[in-house]
Amino acid sequence: MKAVKFTSWKDGEFYIGFLNDYPDYMTQGLSKEELVDNLKSLLHDLEVGEIPYVRKVEELLVA
Repeated sequence: MKAVKFTSWKDGEFYIGFLNDYPDYMTQGLSKEELVDNLKSLLHDLEVGEIPYVRKVEELLVA
């Protein structure tokens, strides 16, 4: 099991969110639990290559 950070907010009836490593790919749910399930599904799709041209945020260390 791994921890994955995500950002979420409530907009009207919906909970909207994205995985912090993949901010271009948002999903939503009618409850926080549904949003979390959708984020897990999104992460799976991203990791197995179901979604083309994936952009990911990474960290660059410079001296």
